[in-house]
Formats: sequence, structure tokens, C-alpha cells
Amino acid sequence: MTGIEPTAIEPVRYEQGRPMIIAGLSDRFTQDTTSGIEALWREFVPFLGKVPGQSGHESYGVCCNPDGVGGFEYIAGVEVETEQGLPQDFRWIKLAPQRYAVFEHQGHISGLGQTFQAIWQVWLPNSGLEAADAPEFERYSDDYEPATGNGRLEIWLPIKD
Repeated sequence: MTGIEPTAIEPVRYEQGRPMIIAGLSDRFTQDTTSGIEALWREFVPFLGKVPGQSGHESYGVCCNPDGVGGFEYIAGVEVETEQGLPQDFRWIKLAPQRYAVFEHQGHISGLGQTFQAIWQVWLPNSGLEAADAPEFERYSDDYEPATGNGRLEIWLPIKD
């Protein structure tokens, strides 16, 4: 995203998140390798609606397990009732109850990096709030079309109380 100035963005709401288990395929990324997340989603899409114990029709992209030097784990997954019975190559994470600032990404998925830049570089430093040390995630609505990159997408940023 070099040379593109992040624009102003505001949360659409604040929400107290509930405990959830998100399970799916994962890999490690850095800010320089996030383009690989698209391939991870392509690999996961055939599992949508077929994951043992899947709850709901939304899908999630969870950023978690940072390594302290810019790397993080990204899980492309769905909510499940239990981590039992998942395919062997699946990873899962339990999300604890947490307060979130919820943002809506407007437009095609290709602009998601700009939305993240606007949140982290413009909104957060000017909000008077601090990010919590907890996973942040993308929530893709059930009408989201992975093939076209269009549909409703929210970014849930954990914030300190």
C-alpha cells in the first residue's frame, strides 16, 4: 500500500464479543506477505458449510498469535461448537469475551488493506482508545461471495475497556 494515504474511518458500533471457537486453515504471515491470505481462503472455501460442528453461516479471518517481530497467524475459518472432530490439518482458536470496535469494509476485498491502514494509522491513534492484546478478526456475512470478493465484511478490533 505504498504511496496511498489512509482515509478517515469510524466504527459502525462497539460490541461486547461473546466466547467463540473459530476453526479452519491457517498459515503465518507478515505485513509484506499478506497477499498469501487470498490463497489460504481459496484453499478453505470448499470446506464452507461442511465443517464438523459448524455454527452459523458466517466465515471469519482471525489474526492471532503474533511473534513480536511483525509476524502473525491468520486462520480462515468458521465458528464451531467444539474443537472435537475437526479435520487433522485444521487449527482452532478460542476467542474470549472482549470489547470490540466494529468497522465495516466498503467495496471490493482488494481494498481491505487500505481499510486496515485507516483503522490502525488514523482512527486508533486519534480515538483515545488502545488496542487490546487479543485476536482481531474479519467477519464475512453469509452473503459474502468469495469468488467475486463482494459482500458485507466487518473488522472487529479488540479494544481495552
